[in-house]
Amino acid sequence: MESLEQLRGRFEALTDLQALVGTMKALAGVGVHRLDEAARSVAQYYRTVELGLHVMLRATPEGPLRPARARAARGAIVFGSDHGLCGRFNEDLVEFAAERMAALVRDDRPLRLLAVGARAGSLLELRGHPPEAEFFVPGTPEAATPSVREILSKIDDWRAEGVEEVAMLHQRPRPNGRCRPVLVPLLPVAPHRFRSIEEQPWASRSLPMFTMAPAALLSALLRQYFFVSVLRALIESIAAENASRLAAMQSAERSLEERGAELLAQLRRKRQDRITDELLDIVSGYEALGGPGGPRGR
Repeated sequence: MESLEQLRGRFEALTDLQALVGTMKALAGVGVHRLDEAARSVAQYYRTVELGLHVMLRATPEGPLRPARARAARGAIVFGSDHGLCGRFNEDLVEFAAERMAALVRDDRPLRLLAVGARAGSLLELRGHPPEAEFFVPGTPEAATPSVREILSKIDDWRAEGVEEVAMLHQRPRPNGRCRPVLVPLLPVAPHRFRSIEEQPWASRSLPMFTMAPAALLSALLRQYFFVSVLRALIESIAAENASRLAAMQSAERSLEERGAELLAQLRRKRQDRITDELLDIVSGYEALGGPGGPRGR
């Protein structure tokens, strides 16, 4: 049975842990709000680039974009986290990625792999899919641009080495505060994805047009498309990580409150038992020394 001092030490340690969890919960809550705003801004940016590609491809029915070759190498980018305390964020993502990659390698086509986040990279390696490179997860939306450029530089190296298909796997936040893993194709750029927008009504009465050389405009739009696609995946992944961490901290906070109530009750009972024992010792000593019936009381 634990002593009063041991119970008191456990209760103090639990109180310190509650303070830490409360701090992390507050930081995650601020991060969720900030990253939700960043994700909405990036989504609007993506929509603008998407509409530009739609207009460009509609004016060039010959189709300047070509599908990948049948036996071309493939690449995958898995966006995880560098830090823990976010529930099963990385575990669920890597499990999802492993299932998709198992389907990709069935036809014996080469598969290249990148990991964003040290924890995702370690889990992928444990599952037999070691990434050839790992990138750090930026701590803020403002720091995301350099990371995106590094990833795009690696993709350029892949394309020079024959990789023609690239997919991104990441967690996407959901309205209920949870997240779900998704696979987003990056390469090749499928023209039908943008031409499908033609079925939707245009936002104004003025029809879009362009005056630049088609090749130069397409090159500029594709650069922006690749940049904003990777940026969107990265921002959504960080937003989902913060949402998962917030949910994990809320769950931990409830568990700690329940455990704290149990420890406090044990501590009070133990303290009361010690007080009772001390009173009994005093009474016994009094009776033994001078109380009624004691040697000095006769």
